[in-house]
Amino acid sequence: MRFIRTYAPVVTGLLLYACTSTPMASTATTAPSNPLPAFDLEGHRGARGLMPENTVPAMLKALELGVTTLEMDAHISKDGQVLLSHDPYLNPEHELLPSGEAIPEEEGKNYVLYQMNYADIRKFDVGSKPYSRFPEQQLQKAYKPLLSELIDTVQAYLQAHQQPQVFYNIETKSKPAGDGTYHPAPEEFVEKLMQVLQEKEILPYVIIQSFDARTLQVLHRKYPQVKTALLVENLKGLNKNLRTLGFTPTIYSPNFKLVRPQLVEHVHSKGMKIIPWTVNDLEKMRQLKEMGVDGLISDYPNLFQQL
Repeated sequence: MRFIRTYAPVVTGLLLYACTSTPMASTATTAPSNPLPAFDLEGHRGARGLMPENTVPAMLKALELGVTTLEMDAHISKDGQVLLSHDPYLNPEHELLPSGEAIPEEEGKNYVLYQMNYADIRKFDVGSKPYSRFPEQQLQKAYKPLLSELIDTVQAYLQAHQQPQVFYNIETKSKPAGDGTYHPAPEEFVEKLMQVLQEKEILPYVIIQSFDARTLQVLHRKYPQVKTALLVENLKGLNKNLRTLGFTPTIYSPNFKLVRPQLVEHVHSKGMKIIPWTVNDLEKMRQLKEMGVDGLISDYPNLFQQL
């Protein structure tokens, strides 16, 4: 399906989109681009503060709460499947063995996703163990889904509930030290990710984000029409980070603690949007919006309703 947006004012000030069923080009070279929401409300890892992170229930909860973008993390399995996960291994802090038993702390990094076939990864329960950092999480049995499955589920949900089309902000979880151990090299990582996105025909509604400039550089070279976001947590400053990247991305996405009015102005002067992460305090959200940021990423998308 091709999703064409039409805009209409609503009480919350958000933008609504309308869907049509006209065919959409499936190749990267012909896929049209769509403008981002005027103010982008992103559910971090779906709705990590409320549901198990990077799971189908977390993404559906975020949709229920009215986000305009679903933020998620991508990894690659041993058999080349693209799946959702933040960590490159099964995390003992909030994930369980297929038997339901705890993963021994010392064995956590033994379960490396890139060294496991997806069928085996899927057996682990990533939603039933209480997560001390997020006591409000609604616990339920869950698994790490394939990106393709997640997209199918989201698109079906939007259609069934007559909700506006959302964007997918997908992080490539990679860094140079992890090549060949925790993930494939950038070229292969990007190709496997893009294969899924092209098959699902959602490229106009995709943002690829990363701390790893290498994957963004591959995207910019091979798929220049795909939106990109540079994630930043260093103190090098805007100009140096952009020089390292080598091009101007669609979005500059710093840790919210780095945002100042001068940075917002500077980012806008270069034609980018600025969307900070991960903001979980309502008052801070309001302050950042006052500064002129173009969106927010939060573990608690329920707070967006109070903005």
